[in-house]
Amino acid sequence: MDIRIGQGYDVHAFGEGDHVMLGGVRVPHTKGVLAHSDGDVVLHALCDAMLGALALGDIGKHFPPSDPQWKGADSRAFLRHCNALLRERGWRLGNADITVICERPKVGPHADAMRALIAGDLGVAEDAVSIKATTSEKLGFTGREEGIAAQAVCLLVRA
Repeated sequence: MDIRIGQGYDVHAFGEGDHVMLGGVRVPHTKGVLAHSDGDVVLHALCDAMLGALALGDIGKHFPPSDPQWKGADSRAFLRHCNALLRERGWRLGNADITVICERPKVGPHADAMRALIAGDLGVAEDAVSIKATTSEKLGFTGREEGIAAQAVCLLVRA
């Protein structure tokens, strides 16, 4: 086949802090996230989608939270690594569609900056990366503002 699709999901609980990392962007917030790396749910979900499309497992297999070298790591390094895996195998990202699920922080004001960083790291046009956000209507852990989640789908095409 000349195309492959992948889907990914990530979630992190909120903890102490004054920002969250989303799509490589430091977004001010009244809380941080509990995570081994920087806890960027956008990039983690996208990495899982890319790895899934390649049938290479998940982000935890490539960057295990038990490994101290990933403590506080910048998730953009994870994304660049996944992109290298794509390219080595003769694939490139066709497009990615990512949805952030949270009541707060507001994602919209930061979406263009996220798209630009992700597109730059993957070597694709910005219009190949979509960032959207939704609430869960105050239901569940995201609705109670206990955490944040993201879903991602991607299409890979032969390079």
